[in-house]
Amino acid sequence: MKKTNSVKKQSAGVSLADEGQVREILAKAVLGLWDVVNNLTRLQPSRRERYRVTIFGSARVAPGSFTYEETKRCATELAKLGCDIITGGGPGLMQAANEGAASSPERSQSIGIRVDLPFEQEVNSFVGQAFEHRTFFTRLHQFVLTSDAFVVAPGGVGTVLETLMIWQLLQVHHLNNTPLILVGKMWPGLVEWAKTSMLSADMPLASAADLAIPHCVGDADGAIAIIKKNHAHWRRQNGKPVDTQVRAGRKSKGN
Repeated sequence: MKKTNSVKKQSAGVSLADEGQVREILAKAVLGLWDVVNNLTRLQPSRRERYRVTIFGSARVAPGSFTYEETKRCATELAKLGCDIITGGGPGLMQAANEGAASSPERSQSIGIRVDLPFEQEVNSFVGQAFEHRTFFTRLHQFVLTSDAFVVAPGGVGTVLETLMIWQLLQVHHLNNTPLILVGKMWPGLVEWAKTSMLSADMPLASAADLAIPHCVGDADGAIAIIKKNHAHWRRQNGKPVDTQVRAGRKSKGN
C-alpha cells in the first residue's frame, strides 16, 4: 500500500508555482542524470589504442618566448614518440603544445578541449580535433577520461585549479599510473608550501605519499623522460610492440 501511494505521489502533477517541489524535482533529475553519466564512464575498453598526454598552461604566453618554445618542443618530442597531445585548445601555451603535436600528423593527433566563455578566443589553428563544453567541470571530466599523463607548464589560476584537481584524483586513486608532471620554476614552491603546511606534526592534513604525487622537473627534457618510461609501460600493458623509432634512437645513442 505504501509503495502504491509513493508511485501515485510521484506521478501526480506539480504546479510550477510550487517552487519548493519544483526545485526538489529538478535536483533529483540532475542527480539521476549524473548517476547515468557516472555509470557510463565506468565502461573501460579492454585495451587503449592511443596514448594521450594533456598539457596544461597559460593562455597569456606569447609565441617566440622561451616558455612557449619549450612547451612546443616538449609536445613535438612526445608527438614523435606517438603520443596524442590534448590541450584546452586556446592561445598561449595551449597553442604551443598543439603546434608541437601538429608537426607529426602521421604519428600524433592534436586535440583541443575548450570551454565556452564570453571572452575566450576561438580554438587555435593547430587543433585537429576540437570539443567544446559549457562548464569547466564537464571539460575537466573529459581531460580525465581521455588522458594517460598530465604535463603542467607555467600558468595562472585556471592552470593551478586543473593541477590540484588531477592531484586529488590521484590521491584518492580515481586515477592510477598517470604521471602528473610540473614543469618550470613556479611549481616547486607550491609543492613545498603543501609539505610545510599539510605535514605539520601537531595536525597532519595529508600524508607524505600524497605530497609525493607530482613530479617537479626543471624543463621539457625532464617531462619527456618521465613520459617515455610511462609510455613504454603502457605499450606493454596494451600488447603493443616497442616503438621502432624509439628503438632506433637508443641504438644510435649507443653507437
